[in-house]
Amino acid sequence: MTLSIEPPKRIWVTGASSGLGHALALQLLMLGHQVAISGRTPFDALPEAVKARCLLLDGDLSVADHAERMGQRIQQHWGALDLLMLNAGSCDYLDDHSTGTEMFKALINSNLAASRHALKSALPLLVAGQNPQVVGILSSITAMQQYESSQWPSGKNSLGQWFREKRSVLAPLEIDLTLVAPQTLKKPVTSTIALPQDWDGSSAARAIVERLGQRMPELVLEALSTSALWPLRR
Repeated sequence: MTLSIEPPKRIWVTGASSGLGHALALQLLMLGHQVAISGRTPFDALPEAVKARCLLLDGDLSVADHAERMGQRIQQHWGALDLLMLNAGSCDYLDDHSTGTEMFKALINSNLAASRHALKSALPLLVAGQNPQVVGILSSITAMQQYESSQWPSGKNSLGQWFREKRSVLAPLEIDLTLVAPQTLKKPVTSTIALPQDWDGSSAARAIVERLGQRMPELVLEALSTSALWPLRR
C-alpha cells in the first residue's frame, strides 16, 4: 500500500477504539504517521512498534468539554494537525436504553454533535498544519436524513449535508474536505448505482487511505455489513 502524502503527518482519527476507525489509525501508524486516536475505552490493541507515535485520547466527543480537552492535548504534543478524520459512523455513544428508531436517532444526533465538537476543537490546529485536510466518514445509519424525508437535506437534518456545508468555512482557510459515505438518491455522486461490497475494517481503511492524496470531494462507501465497520458497543 502506498500513500501520496509524505510522512510524518499529524493526524487525529475519531471513533478509533475499534472497527474502521481503529483500522484507519493502525494503517496510518504503520505508514509512519503520528496519529491521535480518540474513542471510548476499551481500545483494541496496537502493535508495540507503533505505540510511540500514537496519542491515546479517551473520552466522548459528543460532550463539548471532552472534545476541547482532546484538542488541548494534541496542541501540547504536536502544536498542529495536518489531517482530521471524523469517523462519524461510530456506535460508541449508545446507552443501554436505546432501541429501535430511538437508537438510530441517537446515533445520528450523537455523531453530529461529536463531529461539530471535534471540528471546532481541531480547526485552529488544522490552520497551523501543512496542507490540511478533513475527512468525514458516514455509515448507512448516520447518513440517513432525520425528520420528514420529503424535506431537502440541510445541515440540521442530514449529517452528510452538514459536512458539505462546512466546505464554505474550510475552503477560505485552504482546508480540503472529503466526504466518504453511501450514495444518496437526492445527492448522487456518480451516474451509476454503487453496489454494496463485503468490506471489513482493514479493507475499507486501505481503500480510504490509498485515496487520501487525491483529495476528492466525495467518495462512495457502500458496505454490506455496517457492523463489520462500526461494531455495536454499549
